[in-house]
Formats: sequence, structure tokens, C-alpha cells
Amino acid sequence: MISIDGAEFVSLDLRGTIPEEHRDAEVIVEWGTPAPLVAQTLAQLPALRWVQSLSAGPNHVLAQAPDHVLVTGGSGLHDKPVAEHTLGLILAGLRRVHLAVRAQQERRWATELGGLQPEYDPHAVTTLRGARVLIWGYGNIARELTGHLQALGATVTGAARRPRTENGVRVVAAEGLEEELKRTDVLVMILPGSDSTHHALNAHRLALLPARSWVVNVGRGTAIDQQALLEAVREGKLAGAALDVTDPEPLPSDSPLWDEPGIIITPHAAGGRPLDAARLIEANVRAYLAGEPLRNVLQAGSPA
Repeated sequence: MISIDGAEFVSLDLRGTIPEEHRDAEVIVEWGTPAPLVAQTLAQLPALRWVQSLSAGPNHVLAQAPDHVLVTGGSGLHDKPVAEHTLGLILAGLRRVHLAVRAQQERRWATELGGLQPEYDPHAVTTLRGARVLIWGYGNIARELTGHLQALGATVTGAARRPRTENGVRVVAAEGLEEELKRTDVLVMILPGSDSTHHALNAHRLALLPARSWVVNVGRGTAIDQQALLEAVREGKLAGAALDVTDPEPLPSDSPLWDEPGIIITPHAAGGRPLDAARLIEANVRAYLAGEPLRNVLQAGSPA
């Protein structure tokens, strides 16, 4: 338990009514709270000045927090778990683990997945050695992932708002994105959910990717036109896709994405483990009490 002079920490179950004696709280730490409960909680805290969310992109909080309330996020807490999960999805796709699992369920020895294989196949990406990986949304998670990919022999390029070279990685901006897509073997999407990123990967941009390419999304489901993605995979214009996020979530049971053999789906499981959260909370609480700038500010509010 964190202990800081000048601050009282109380653990509450946000599924119920907040006790009267705690409704004078100025600060609340939020993690994994459904949007309806966020609204219910905020309505019970008239003195609230600051919400510290442990989510990297707490859109559910930002959409409901009053303008005068400061909102800080959990950027940096999820880098390692999400990078690890992303690497797993990439390797599962390239090494066709999803097809092997389907064959196992059928009790079928899938000879087409084994046997002699060429060192290089111009029509399929089967290894990260020599593969060109484009990470769209080059931030903290991308930096963590880059090390894993480079260790396995991949060439990594980033895409972000500002072009630059970062630790030897070339990062392109919007004007260079489409040309880069044409030579990408694995496209990793780590875009936040916003109006500007809605269907950023649309039918036009999907068509630029080589047919051997894989798309992996661990950002937000809204960043991809899912119908266009499904059609590209079904028609063989894309080798496959691995989605940890969908639109909507949870993915409805009647979604055709479930039945497509070339698509891997995990249930928004890449994160879920904010690492070193106590350290971030403590640093921000101390800054709040001292009237100093806080880390990961997403909505300025008026904290002091």
C-alpha cells in the first residue's frame, strides 16, 4: 500500500454506492472500470479534481470526465506485456500455428504445414529473418517491440505523425506511409482510438500491401475497416490478420471474423497487466500535492 504524507488512500468497490464519508475524494485511481460505472462514480464525487487511469488510452474516462477534472493515463505501464503478446501473434501467423490448431481439432496430421520448406518464398512470409515490419503508431509499445523484432532478424520501420530516425529506426509520416505499405511483410497497428484514426487502414491502403503480408492490430479495433480486411483475407489479397482488438468489443458471436481460417483473434488480452503502477501513482500523487506537473496528462483540468 502506498503511504504519502498528506494523502489518504482508500480502496473502494466501484460497483456499488460510494460511502458518504468518501465522497469528498479529490483523486480516484481507475483500472478496468466499465464505462457505465465510470459515469456512476464521477456523479458521486462532487469534489473530484483528478482521475488517474491505469489504461494507456482511457477513452471511457475522457468521454465522461468534466472539463475541470484532470485525467492522466497509464502510458508506459503496458509496453512490455503488449509487445510480448504482439510478438506472439506475429509468430503464430507466420508459423501458421492457427492452422495447426485447427488441424489438431480435426485430429488431422497437416502435412501441408510441415515437410521440406524453401529458405525464401516470395509468396509467403514464414519467418521474421529478413522480414520488413512496419509499426503504425510508433510510441512506447513500438519501441519495446522493435527490440524483439530486430533480435529475430526483422527490419523495422515506424509510422507516426512526425518523420524522424529514432535509435536507428526510420519513422515515416503520413506522406510516406502508402509507399512503405507496398513493401511491408508485417503491418503492426498500435493506433489509439479517435476520429482521426477511424478506419485508418481502409480498403485503399489494404490493397497496397503485398498479398504475402500479415496485419496485426493491438491498438484499437476502430482503426481498421474490418469488412475490407475480411474481404482481403478471403480473396487471398492478404495472407492473414491477427486481431487483439475489434470493433465492437466483445466481438459478436455471429461475426464472420470468427470463421475465417486466416484470421487469429485474441480477446483484447495483450495488456491487462499494468507494470509498476504503484510507482506511477506515487510519483503523480507527490507531484499533485506539490503543485508540480504530472506524468501522462491527457486532459488538463485544474489539478491545484
